[in-house]
Amino acid sequence: MALLDMLQQRLGSDAVNQISSRIGADPGTTGNAIDAALPLLISALARNTGDGEQAQSLANAVSKDHDGSVLDDVPGFVSRASEKPGQGILRHVLGGRQQSVQNGLSQVTGLDAGKAGTLLTLLAPLVMGALGRAKNENGLDAGGLSTLLTGEQENLKQSAPGVMGALSRFLDQDNDGSIMDDVGGMLSKAFRK
Repeated sequence: MALLDMLQQRLGSDAVNQISSRIGADPGTTGNAIDAALPLLISALARNTGDGEQAQSLANAVSKDHDGSVLDDVPGFVSRASEKPGQGILRHVLGGRQQSVQNGLSQVTGLDAGKAGTLLTLLAPLVMGALGRAKNENGLDAGGLSTLLTGEQENLKQSAPGVMGALSRFLDQDNDGSIMDDVGGMLSKAFRK
């Protein structure tokens, strides 16, 4: 099962309502923000695993801390989750570009940057949980996770060509090997269509 499908199945109306209550936004805006944030996080992870060392680091983190059980009760997780695990994940995935990602997500969705940041910290452990579940179900190593994420990114481009096509065009506008410095502009252009 695709990671995005797995996540969307677990992020039903109860989970979206819980997240919207947690971040202080209406469910419609929250749902739209989730729909924008999940592909962004998956794409950022896919890009990071292009480096063998980062792929191994991700595989180690998934093996150690993310077995997928977080997906068994998403509303419960959201209601009791500390933001610290998500902040740590985002530091690894987004590095010093987290603020620009939050600002871009804010511009696209209408959430203020603080709410967008909280949303990302709540979603990051869920994305890692989906990776953990896929790793365990399919016996994936670092290379397998990298292949899974790259395939997921390609599927996202095909299934949502308007959004993901625009995302891929803007992933690394300045050709420096980092997509995160381009995310603010990328998101606003991709979701205005």
